[in-house]
Amino acid sequence: MSLLSRRSILISAVLVGLLPSSALFAADKPSTINIDWATYNPVSILLKDQGLLEKEFAKDGIKIRWVQTLGSNKALEFLNAGSIDFGSTAGSAALVAKINGNPIKSIYVYSRPEWTALVTRKDSAIAKIADLKGKRVAVTRGTDPHIFLVRALLSAGLTEKDIQPVLLQHPDGKTALIRGDVDAWAGLDPMMAQAEVEDGAKLFYRNAAANTWGILNVREEFAKQHPDLVKRVLAVYEEARKYSLAHYDEVKRDFIAVTKLPDAVVDKQLKERTELTHSKIGAAQRESILAAGIALQQAGVIPANVDVKKALDDLIDDQYVTLTN
Repeated sequence: MSLLSRRSILISAVLVGLLPSSALFAADKPSTINIDWATYNPVSILLKDQGLLEKEFAKDGIKIRWVQTLGSNKALEFLNAGSIDFGSTAGSAALVAKINGNPIKSIYVYSRPEWTALVTRKDSAIAKIADLKGKRVAVTRGTDPHIFLVRALLSAGLTEKDIQPVLLQHPDGKTALIRGDVDAWAGLDPMMAQAEVEDGAKLFYRNAAANTWGILNVREEFAKQHPDLVKRVLAVYEEARKYSLAHYDEVKRDFIAVTKLPDAVVDKQLKERTELTHSKIGAAQRESILAAGIALQQAGVIPANVDVKKALDDLIDDQYVTLTN
């Protein structure tokens, strides 16, 4: 055996001893795929109920672990921590997280929602954005409702400094509003629909165009190591989305099963304010998220030195979905 061969064997042995198995076999399939479900993502509920991902990956010996997320902020927190591989957020929330260093990629559209508005009680004198000055407003930071609130204030010449933000998760924000602990709430469905139907709450400011799209994100590391699995997950997601369009009664049934909400509330969210006819992230989604990012920069939420368009380009990766909208 030559000296060169001996050295090659020795070096290989040292590398095997020093490098962790994950580095040597980065392409190995994971034992579990961790994915979220959320009441603001009805496709995820049907996907979970029908066990479509479980069926897809059973032949690989890969298990599916479902984690509920209560808002974009929680989904992004879990993605950043590596406790989920796929997470449902608003597009604008994903952009802010990316700018703040969260290593994610936005890869799929699960809905076009009008899931947020500014809400007050039925007996409130608040009727326009300017009326929020000095008022207590419940909001969940890092979510589309928070970004919607910031943009609404900006349009009225106000900032968050002109109000008293009360930081609560979405369900608690709704409770605080109805109880009278706050004057207004940056709402989120289905809690917002529930407040309307059951408590007569008023949506005093709506702007459907300022609701950024429902976007599915993946951990950047997971996508790099398992691009084939990402494509398969999205293929199943697409199957569930198309099925949802043709089987509203089943989507509604599954939604009611997890939320325990009455028909009228569910119909308000799913029939009136949720559109499921998109899948690939295209120009419309990019423009919507970019507009939100620029508005947030104008409001001082995003630093002035950030190149928002570049951050958006770094965030979106549309290679995993080959279908057109």
